[in-house]
Amino acid sequence: MFLLQLAATGLCIALLPLSYVWIKASDDKFRKLVWVTTFLTLDLIMFGGFTRLTDSGLGCPDWPGCYGTASPFLAHAQIAAAHAAMPSGPVSLMKAWIEMIHRYFAMAIGVLIIAQTASAWVARIKRKALTVSPWWPTSLLLLIVVQGIFGAWTVTMKLQPVIVTTHLLLGLTLLGALAWFAARLTPMPAYEPQIARYRAAALAGLALLVVQLALGGWVSTNYAVLACTDFPTCNGQWVPSMNFAQGFHLWRALGMTGDGEVITQDALVAIHWTHRTFAFVVLVYLAALAWKMRRFESLRRPATGVLIVLALQFATGLSNIVLQWPLPIAVAHNGGAAVLLLLVVVLNFRTASSRLGRAAVPPREAAPA
Repeated sequence: MFLLQLAATGLCIALLPLSYVWIKASDDKFRKLVWVTTFLTLDLIMFGGFTRLTDSGLGCPDWPGCYGTASPFLAHAQIAAAHAAMPSGPVSLMKAWIEMIHRYFAMAIGVLIIAQTASAWVARIKRKALTVSPWWPTSLLLLIVVQGIFGAWTVTMKLQPVIVTTHLLLGLTLLGALAWFAARLTPMPAYEPQIARYRAAALAGLALLVVQLALGGWVSTNYAVLACTDFPTCNGQWVPSMNFAQGFHLWRALGMTGDGEVITQDALVAIHWTHRTFAFVVLVYLAALAWKMRRFESLRRPATGVLIVLALQFATGLSNIVLQWPLPIAVAHNGGAAVLLLLVVVLNFRTASSRLGRAAVPPREAAPA
């Protein structure tokens, strides 16, 4: 019964953006649905960061409900008992609500992608003109199912770092795939074949960014943000004492080594220092690439966006260290990483489209209405 209640909650939340898309005057409601889903997925990733940063990941220690119910309201007695037994533990009414709201919104995203998939296949069956295959939204639906499985493991395996990091990376993969899908449905700017030569450089930038996102996720899931308390040095040293074997041992419990002992400070420093050092490589490369791409009309807006977000990422990353990890700035840093991925994916799509000579897509024919 509570599974039906959970599904109904996700459906009710999804009805809000679905209603917005339906009543909005537009020649292409399908394209608008994809863009709305992309925007809400970005919001979900930011709220997921907020959930992790407030230690709310185990606010409801079971899955998909909360103590076998569909709402913390219905599990109030169990939550109160767990909080009374361990006041500083992971369970409290506030944390339970944060965790369940995150799950509700994840289910709503699932409903929106189901709507995309159904709409695309119905259009295919009715032989309507399509510029994208229905397998695009179908693959997104499969991806979100895998994401849900890792979300369950995040809880049942007690925030094991490799599971949480994979959960984060799958969420970012979903965002990137949605951004690419939305870009395919959007009319292209003026055709500029000269930008095709930046295709390899744009792919390299995306690869560097993905590595940095994985390193950032590893810092966050291991709570290593404050392993270095100063900048530009780390604990007063340019190359501090580090234990890479412990820090980057993947299959281990949170806060523990692979041998089951408490993880050392040197391991946390290795995690933090690696992320910080590689950030400079990504910053310089993407900034130089975006600056060169700004001279093309079709790339100017996303390239300018990359430069702005890189500056904000540097500022928020530095502030996390200097100001001792304030929650709003930490959430902003997580969100900035997701926005940066979205922009770099758009740059990659446009360089690839120019290389292939893709023409502008007429709005009325971009996707099923």
